[in-house]
Amino acid sequence: MATLTSVGGLISLLEEPEVTLQYHGLSKLNTLADQFWSEISESLTQIEILYEDETFPHRQLAALVLSKIYFNLGEYDEALNFALGAGDLFNLHENSLYTKTVVNTAIERYIAQRVQQWEHDANPKLAEPVASMNPHLEAVVENMFERCFAQKDYNMAIGIALEARRLDVLEKALKQGNCEELHRYVQDACFPLLQSNAFRSKVLRLLVELQLDRQQPDYEAVCQCLMLLNEPHTCADLLLRLVKNGGEDDCLVVCQVAFDLEANATQGFLAKLTERLEEDMASSSAEAEGEAATEASPAKKTLANLISILSGKLTIKLYLDFLFRNNHTDLTILKTTRDRLESRNSVYHSALTFTNAFMHAGTTVDDFLRNSMEWLQRATNWTKFSAAAALGVIHKGQHERALSLMSRYLPQDGVSSSPYSEGGAFFALGLINANRGGSVVKYLTNALTRFQTRDADILRHGACLGLGVAAMATANTALFESLSDVLFSDSAVASEAAGIAMGMVMLGTGSTSSVQEMLQYAHDTQHEKIIRGLAIGIAMIMYGRQDEADALIDELCEDKDPLLRYGAMYTIAMAYCGTGSNQAIKRLLHVAVSDVNDEVRRAAVTALGFILFRTPHQVPRMVQLLTESYNPHVRYGATLALGISCAGTGSREAIALLEPMAKDSVDFVRQGALIALALILVQQSEALNSKVASSRKLFESVITDKHADPMAKFGAVLAQGIIDAGGRNVTVSLQTPSGQPRMPAVVGMCLFTQFWFWYPLTHFLSLAFTPTGFIGLDKNLQVPKMTVISQAKPSLFAYPPPQKTATTDETVKVATAVLSTTAKAKARAKKAEREKKQQADGKAMDVEAPAKPEDAMDTDEPKETTPAPGTPGRNDDSAMAVDSGEPSSAKTPEPKSQTLGNLSRVVPDQWPFITIPTDSRYTPVKKTLLGGILMLHDHQPDQPQELMESLVKKGSESNSSSHSSEVKPPKPFEYPFDNDS
Repeated sequence: MATLTSVGGLISLLEEPEVTLQYHGLSKLNTLADQFWSEISESLTQIEILYEDETFPHRQLAALVLSKIYFNLGEYDEALNFALGAGDLFNLHENSLYTKTVVNTAIERYIAQRVQQWEHDANPKLAEPVASMNPHLEAVVENMFERCFAQKDYNMAIGIALEARRLDVLEKALKQGNCEELHRYVQDACFPLLQSNAFRSKVLRLLVELQLDRQQPDYEAVCQCLMLLNEPHTCADLLLRLVKNGGEDDCLVVCQVAFDLEANATQGFLAKLTERLEEDMASSSAEAEGEAATEASPAKKTLANLISILSGKLTIKLYLDFLFRNNHTDLTILKTTRDRLESRNSVYHSALTFTNAFMHAGTTVDDFLRNSMEWLQRATNWTKFSAAAALGVIHKGQHERALSLMSRYLPQDGVSSSPYSEGGAFFALGLINANRGGSVVKYLTNALTRFQTRDADILRHGACLGLGVAAMATANTALFESLSDVLFSDSAVASEAAGIAMGMVMLGTGSTSSVQEMLQYAHDTQHEKIIRGLAIGIAMIMYGRQDEADALIDELCEDKDPLLRYGAMYTIAMAYCGTGSNQAIKRLLHVAVSDVNDEVRRAAVTALGFILFRTPHQVPRMVQLLTESYNPHVRYGATLALGISCAGTGSREAIALLEPMAKDSVDFVRQGALIALALILVQQSEALNSKVASSRKLFESVITDKHADPMAKFGAVLAQGIIDAGGRNVTVSLQTPSGQPRMPAVVGMCLFTQFWFWYPLTHFLSLAFTPTGFIGLDKNLQVPKMTVISQAKPSLFAYPPPQKTATTDETVKVATAVLSTTAKAKARAKKAEREKKQQADGKAMDVEAPAKPEDAMDTDEPKETTPAPGTPGRNDDSAMAVDSGEPSSAKTPEPKSQTLGNLSRVVPDQWPFITIPTDSRYTPVKKTLLGGILMLHDHQPDQPQELMESLVKKGSESNSSSHSSEVKPPKPFEYPFDNDS
């Protein structure tokens, strides 16, 4: 049979007057379209004439041929139009690339039209009218849904339903499939897929209704939805119903839910929730008067536990105990860095202050400060401010002792030491009470108007920053007005902090009136510092608002002031944080390559990290070209984007991009690369990631290099603190174990990136530190002694080995000088002797030391000893073995598992390896172990318990006593060459 080489004859049949011949030609062309589409495309007009002829009986066949030709031409929209015109001839079940492409195009068009219809229904006056839906298009999508349900591919059906605003399809999928698994899938998908807050709220309400209709609802998931809906009273009623059921399992579930809410919810939500519970507790107590105490006590006790958890006091106590108990800070690193840096340089002094604060964050241990008083005395002006504020990071969480801890640094009536240390102490109070508020808010509010001295602006600066971090997301209008008064003073120092604090107080509220007030003042003032503070504050107000922030973003992006365009980039970052929004990413990338201002471009690239931190694997590929940009500000933004999005992941792809940038020709790009490396490698062991050791050596080499730029050294010192943060027991994470954004962490990271302009803001990074430990509690909220098994080699998740000091107590043997001619003779003799011995043995040595140059001076050197475990020159496996002097082959092999107790460190990468022993008395309420505080079932409630003693009180007392004996702060003085002012 001859091979067909042309379809010219078939095309000519279309010109025949007979319908039968035309039909025959179209039928053949339909089967040959994929092979001869190029030749057929020259006759598209002729085929279109047949399709447009309403009297032609085979119009649908002509449409199908046209659709296939346009598909091969790459015109997918036209291909879809004609496929819809083909009616039933378009076979949806055909497994071909053509059909799949057209169906996908149909779904995209359907989604776009459904979204337009949704927006029009929600705002008829704002949105344009939408044309009616093509019934054939609807049929294609409906058929797709039917196929998904027939094949039980519920995830695909849910994805399309969410994007197309089809609640009916979503409900059907959740009812037919595994509701528990699909519920988690939907809740995770709400952020990346739904840019509309209004529709997201409807989805969350549907999830709540379906869960509560089940026989065994997932109350944790329900309360998380209610938290996202900002319905504290509904959440309180649900918890009360569980408490009053009185069952032990219900009580454990309630406490577990409370811990999760306390970790994720805003202050405002928790305050209203607690208020509702306290009201019920008071009314129940009144009704229970005269009744037997035993009848009301179980529920009352559970309710009291619930209120205690939601207040945050118990969580703080547990984390303080965990961090103090497991503190593995290596003071040698701090001391070595201190001795190698010029302490009179304010940049280096500030860097070491921040590093010490990060290393001891939350541990309550301030030994380094007490043992470095001579170094501390050299703090001047704003470095003194940062040094005082660092105590807030170190003592974070000690709410009840905050004022007593900072009393010697706070302003006293009639006594004034230094306004910088006093202002820093105000900031420290806020950091201690971060996201907790309490009585310190009133104290700091009074401080805004209490001082009228010459240096009052410095005090108000610290008070504003302290108020912002302590009263975060409270939406306290009275506090907002107090901060507004400071703003209107038009002080560059105080008003900048007030602008930031105003945004933090109204965090995530989307308050239009607040934004307009701040934006108006930003246009009126002439101070760049104030405009920058207001720009960041406005971004905070729009946290998580997504599409509701679009109008404001448009306004800011078009502003002629680059500082407000800079704020627009952070507004995008905050509004769409963790969503992975394609719209937001496109906008940021466009600004990154088009804006005329370097600061705006740098902010645009940095903001990518906030958008994509839930999908960190996408970021290295996305910013790869940006890391090679000619503009150093874009390169710097790329380093931070990698560090923010891949924090704590140990991403090798990100590290591969950052390592060359750590040697960039521009000093601040090197700074960003060093900081990003530390963020990525936090809590990564050398056995787990081979880049840990080299990165630590890189930080050290930059610090010791006398010719390194101060900015690069600043980054290296900060990196040392970040990689060992919290006594090596915290990670940097912008999301919860369940994958939801952690608001304090996102805000803290956002403000940390502003250290480019103002070093004291560096302390805000501590808000992103998350303790990583296994903490289990029984029904009485006590810590029982128990064990879990880590099914992995201990070295994979071990603490880094301590750094060895450069000097030793051993007697150093003085080298004996020898003439060069003698050295050459000795070298030749040694070489000949070595060769002779090798020939006698019949084999070469396994390892041969490198020969010295013949003209090198010979010395009498002491005999080499085996390196200590964990030191450079010794491999990782030896660090876990006991050095007994025997050959390495005789050493005990490393075990394949490890037993850990309660309150032990468990890093995020380690949780998949954690198992509960089969004979364990205690098992967690949660089915999946992801971290956080876990409630435990006690399977032997009648047996006596062995509890763990808390070290918090003991640690606090020891610190308190040490404070009493501490040397008083030095009198302020300045060095004439200190460039800090």
